[in-house]
Amino acid sequence: MTVDRIVHVVAGLMVLTSIALAHFVHPNWIFLGVFVGLNLAQSGITNFCPLASILKRLGVQEGSCCS
Repeated sequence: MTVDRIVHVVAGLMVLTSIALAHFVHPNWIFLGVFVGLNLAQSGITNFCPLASILKRLGVQEGSCCS
């Protein structure tokens, strides 16, 4: 898997986890999904993604998610 694909998978799982926790545990867990969404928006605007930077340092292969 490439960095882009891992970032997409992790972001999607975080949002789904946030929804499940907000439904089953406490409504304030929705703010985890808000945080993920804001981070994705920030990443799109500034082209800086903390998770992608960490994965690149760990040696994960770079590449496009759509290729």
